[in-house]
Amino acid sequence: MHFNTLLLSLASTAIATATPAPARLWATHYSGDVYTLELAQNNLTIKQTLKTCGDMPSWLTLDSKTRTVYCSNEDGTTDPSTHGSLTALRAAQDGQLREIAVTDTVGGGVNSVIYEAGKGKKFLAIAHYGGAAVSTFSLPIKKDQPALQAFHFNLTHPGKVAQQDSSHPHEVFLDPTGSFILSPDLGADLLRTWSIDEYSGKLEECPSTNVTFGSGPRHAVFWTDGTDKTTGGATHERKLASVGKTMLYLVNEIGGTMMVYDVSYSRSGCLSLEKKQTIVPYPKGVMPKGATPAGIKRVGNALYVSIRSDQKYKPNDSMVVLDRSPKDGLVKVRNSTSAYGKVPRTFVINRAGDLVAIGNQASANVAIVRRDQKTGNLGEQVAVLQVGEPGKVGTAEGLSSVIWDE
Repeated sequence: MHFNTLLLSLASTAIATATPAPARLWATHYSGDVYTLELAQNNLTIKQTLKTCGDMPSWLTLDSKTRTVYCSNEDGTTDPSTHGSLTALRAAQDGQLREIAVTDTVGGGVNSVIYEAGKGKKFLAIAHYGGAAVSTFSLPIKKDQPALQAFHFNLTHPGKVAQQDSSHPHEVFLDPTGSFILSPDLGADLLRTWSIDEYSGKLEECPSTNVTFGSGPRHAVFWTDGTDKTTGGATHERKLASVGKTMLYLVNEIGGTMMVYDVSYSRSGCLSLEKKQTIVPYPKGVMPKGATPAGIKRVGNALYVSIRSDQKYKPNDSMVVLDRSPKDGLVKVRNSTSAYGKVPRTFVINRAGDLVAIGNQASANVAIVRRDQKTGNLGEQVAVLQVGEPGKVGTAEGLSSVIWDE
């Protein structure tokens, strides 16, 4: 090889090596589309638009081991003549999605989580906001597969506001031991709890935790000190006996508050929550009229809450950073930054902890924001992309969710 040609070849190889591989995300839009997005050199683009997941795709959950994305369709209500659906999508290495199975569900699916039991067998739990229920499915799903379980809830007394006319589970999430699933019920002002049968994967109801009347619990995250020393093959009893200090952080949509709980595990097979603090997760402790907390995430002792319709950074809403005290676990507001869009319904922090993808529902855009890995502060906007048509504030229109392909 000619010497100059060799130099050019080496230089090209060095440049290619220095250029990081593109990051990928998936997003859903209430119009009925699911998108594959690619972030490369601070440029966010749409790589695929797929008409799938029913008329109202609302939430995506990735099984990274099988490269399967599960999509919930928010169609349907408590009326048994209506229903939602669950769609399984196969993800190629380049992020392209292909529909592989669809089955009917209770109506109004808005959130889901994968859990394991029975020697690694996987299951999916779904929160049905409009259907007033929580259901579970064995994975992987097959066409027209029936639910494993469905828990339906009825309110004997309406809540504080019209939005609490019936039970509205808004999320399902795992505790740090993987032994329990919790669901904030926005309509019933409850934190519903189930233990997971370690052999069958079925859920067994535990006592619910009452949340202050009119709070409207929406989303929550756990914190643990990491002193659980059990192995993956530990029994349920050993897991609960060895778990360390654990706390729960809950945001309430209607009350505009954040609650902090101590978590304890008992030999009865359930967990219990003791409230330690209630604050307004907003600068100066006052939530603007019409503004509501939406999502919550945590990295270390930094907590992040998205605020819808506060318009602090007109025409955009905001993200709030809170600090957790290592001493007692209580929180205080650190600062706020722009969400770079209207109505930040969802947001996700990447595995490296240096980027946050914010899914702004009403403006129907995905904003990628820098996160300082040392301080935890959110910084400048890295990229932003319009994804589908904007929606009207206060309606089920626009962008509904976004997740990283990780």
